[in-house]
Amino acid sequence: MPELPEVEVVRRDLDPVVAGRTIVAVEVGRDRAVRREASIGAYVDALSGRPVTRTDRVGKFLVVHLGIGDGGTPRPDVVVVHLGMSGQLRTAAGGDDPRLAHTHVVWVLDDGAEVRFVDPRTFGHTWTDRTGADGRPTTTAHLGPDALAAGGAADVVAAALAGRRVAVKLRLMDQTALAGLGNIYTDEILFRAGVAPHRPAGSLGAAEVAAVADAIHEILPAAIAARGSSLGDGQYVDGAGRPGTYQEQHAVHAKAGRPCPGCGRPLARLKLGGRSSTFCPGCQV
Repeated sequence: MPELPEVEVVRRDLDPVVAGRTIVAVEVGRDRAVRREASIGAYVDALSGRPVTRTDRVGKFLVVHLGIGDGGTPRPDVVVVHLGMSGQLRTAAGGDDPRLAHTHVVWVLDDGAEVRFVDPRTFGHTWTDRTGADGRPTTTAHLGPDALAAGGAADVVAAALAGRRVAVKLRLMDQTALAGLGNIYTDEILFRAGVAPHRPAGSLGAAEVAAVADAIHEILPAAIAARGSSLGDGQYVDGAGRPGTYQEQHAVHAKAGRPCPGCGRPLARLKLGGRSSTFCPGCQV
């Protein structure tokens, strides 16, 4: 958490604030927030004076594309943000807006607006990178197809699952198979598809694979439209600090023991890969 829908909401909030603007100053308050960089100074120097051309997303990674800038040096050409477990990317109209505790990185834009990376647990971080031939940052080259783009594409989902003995839920959460899915949305996708989470991934027939692909295609856009899922910990909020509402549409996630919305049987919970999975033993086979 956050997963693909939450990161996409943050990206859409960020884009109109940063696209076409120039980063005129960078502040880093904790070195762990830029731990992939050689130093805090290297991160600051790489971003300062750089125009922002557009934003992008690869799975759970938010990507900001940078122009050449005054120095004429074209590399690095992106800055990547991974929100981790508790990270937030907040936007503020100006420096007069008080900063939250645990604001570890700030980008100041040429119109006075600020982009602030807030992370109490500092599992998230941000770093500069280059893009490869596929347009992705090189540090995300190991990721599989983006799950949002793969939604509805049964051939892409089939390729991710084929021949795999691992539980289908764990395979869907494997970022090298499909990028962006986590514990929340795999619970919801598999319930919608009628597939038990502990089934071997390679055991799914063509119709079941198609049902999973269709569920991805339906659920991820719906979650984005509802501005993501904000759970009881309150850690996920959008760029303006507002919670999402898709948790109100969750059918099964974290609802073990409650009646299944499909058949009324109590929802069950099991551990897969150290994570709790919720499913219906009647509707999911």
